[in-house]
Amino acid sequence: MKSRLSKNVRIVAALSLILVFMTGLVAYSPTLYQLFCQVTGYGGTVQRADAAPRPVSESNEIVTVRFDANVGAGLAWEFRPEQREVKTRFGEPVRAYYYAKNLSDETLVGRAVFNVTPYQTAPYFFKIECFCFTNEKLAPGESARMPLVLYVDEQMLKDEDTMGLREVTLSYTFYKQDDLSPEEVESARDLKTGSQALDAALEARTPAEFDNDAPRR
Repeated sequence: MKSRLSKNVRIVAALSLILVFMTGLVAYSPTLYQLFCQVTGYGGTVQRADAAPRPVSESNEIVTVRFDANVGAGLAWEFRPEQREVKTRFGEPVRAYYYAKNLSDETLVGRAVFNVTPYQTAPYFFKIECFCFTNEKLAPGESARMPLVLYVDEQMLKDEDTMGLREVTLSYTFYKQDDLSPEEVESARDLKTGSQALDAALEARTPAEFDNDAPRR
């Protein structure tokens, strides 16, 4: 009898530990999954690369970069590129702008993600870090003009998977950040003043480094 009771206690204890583990796994799975994707590039999530200076271009080939913008459900923002596309030489930096405006009567916080298509071109797409992957806020009726400087590495011309490609599409999507505390809203980056500061730095030709953090698949 005692042996059976002891066995039952061990089973209950084991099941309790499994339940605690599974509860913790569910609670932290979004964070763990995001970390896994960032490290591996699985599912189109970004792989971070060290910032690098732009190499000198030796090519006169032209690449067309198209721009796309989307807004997730519940975020009352207008968000669009100021130009639909730019044409530039491989390896030559080009500046473009996105525009966002808060159409609501309350401060809203959004977070942007992006992707580059065709996905084979992602390793060759470089840009100055700007408004993606951070919480950005706009006050009621406030708007922001967001600069973006990018270039497409001419090494893309030597890759068998991309050498025939001359068009790249950069697409951003802003998602609303819900259930934020007042402190979290306050600490979010001010999209308007942050963009103005970056634009001023670019105008002053402050030396800049480029990141390659485009999603891979």
